[in-house]
Amino acid sequence: MAVISNGTTLIDNGTLDGAIPTGKMTLIKTLTASSSATLSFVDGASDVVLDDTYDEYVFKFYNMHPSNDNTSFMTNFRDGESAYDATKTTTIFRSGHNESDSATQLGYLTGYDLAQGTGVQYLYEGIGTDNDQSCSGTMTLYNPSSTTFVKHFISNFTGYRYNEYTAHWFVAGYCNVTAAIDGVQFTMSSGNIDSGVIKLYGIGG
Repeated sequence: MAVISNGTTLIDNGTLDGAIPTGKMTLIKTLTASSSATLSFVDGASDVVLDDTYDEYVFKFYNMHPSNDNTSFMTNFRDGESAYDATKTTTIFRSGHNESDSATQLGYLTGYDLAQGTGVQYLYEGIGTDNDQSCSGTMTLYNPSSTTFVKHFISNFTGYRYNEYTAHWFVAGYCNVTAAIDGVQFTMSSGNIDSGVIKLYGIGG
């Protein structure tokens, strides 16, 4: 028995038609930090794909640990040139709670957003260097190859800060360029990325 919609066969004898997008996640590239100044995903380099193959690209971060205490994890985007300096406008807020249950946080962070800025975008702030301190999360980049629309991105991070806080960071914004975004780079605000794993996935296709 076939399932047909508007003249298109969707399922035939229990098998999904190959032309129907499934929204599956495809692992593109894994980078592992080892005292790394930067970790970069560049279209066409080292088997990285950042083009119109997928409409949505998801970065997953596992235990990003800095070499310097009280350090921030950051990103920036390349728009066809050699520098990671795409113009961005962003918004950011966080919640927080300390181990002693004596303080909480919830608010917008005016010092970490960008308004048509070309500098790095903070994704998580204040990571500690204790052996058990790090941050983890996700960042999604939508339609990076579009030459018509701005390129939207959104991130969601949690971590263990230098001052024994847990904090949850929410960042969103767009690269205000019509050129395609062909590279994404990650750094710490000081020192190196001592350890951690970043996986890049394509959604759909």
